[in-house]
Amino acid sequence: MLEGKRVAVVVPAHDEEELITTTLAGIPAFVDRIYVVDDGSRDATAERARATGDARVEVVPHDRNRGVGAAIITGYRRALADGIDATCVMAADNQMDPADLELLALPVVRGELDYAKANRLVTGEAWNLIPRTRYLGNAVLSMLTKIASGYWHVADSQSGYTAISKQMLGMLDLDRVYTGYGFPNDFLVHLNVWNARVRDFPSRPIYGVGERSGIRYRKVVPRISWLLVKAFFWRLRQKYVIRDFHPLVFFYAFGFLSTLAGLVLGILEIAYRIAGYQVSVGTVVLIALLLISGSQFALFAMWFDMEANKDLR
Repeated sequence: MLEGKRVAVVVPAHDEEELITTTLAGIPAFVDRIYVVDDGSRDATAERARATGDARVEVVPHDRNRGVGAAIITGYRRALADGIDATCVMAADNQMDPADLELLALPVVRGELDYAKANRLVTGEAWNLIPRTRYLGNAVLSMLTKIASGYWHVADSQSGYTAISKQMLGMLDLDRVYTGYGFPNDFLVHLNVWNARVRDFPSRPIYGVGERSGIRYRKVVPRISWLLVKAFFWRLRQKYVIRDFHPLVFFYAFGFLSTLAGLVLGILEIAYRIAGYQVSVGTVVLIALLLISGSQFALFAMWFDMEANKDLR
């Protein structure tokens, strides 16, 4: 227990027989329950987790590989059923420093935060330790996640090292959360709809411990970017139209429409110019006006969104 509150750790695992034992051995003693969700592993992941002899460990099997998000959701449901006060998530590949676990869990059990997450990018070691492709891909997705989720103060959106309170976990509709690799991004969007207090905490990135990554950012970034576009509009509708009203939706609408009209008209004018027709000065001015006003409307909308969420820290 941590300050009289029960703490659990969800460990999503798929084919992690080499590192699962080391990962579980590093989990601090204050943790009451450890849910190892075996996500359809084809190796001895489940057997090695059970063989640790740690009475806190419970292996929850999936009949097939459903994705890391689905494994975390399964662990969350077990934690809710057991009445756990703060539920943390740690990867099974030993890339998350167990020394940081108390730093994440403590503000959650104290009721200061609803959701705490690690940030590997804030440390000076990140650029040297994290592979360049992963670092740059993470940076791009973090910026897009800021816009989509409304948590402008949060970075390192791909970090899965987190802690969440029982109260917030019970409020979320876990059936609606995306269960693929974009899970942490979509989860932040759902948290924002419920006005969850979220904060980053510096965490030292760990690489070169034998972990394997099948992530290909040239495929993942476009897929998650499209997910975030849909999540962005869903959040605007849920938070600023259905649950409450905020005029920023009009600013976003005018911004998108003006920018789109300016781009379409600009492309048409370029096509006419290539075909040999003259382009009028008035049309060029109109295109510039549409693009400038569109960008200004969008920037004002972002500013309003930042103000609306500034207290969720």
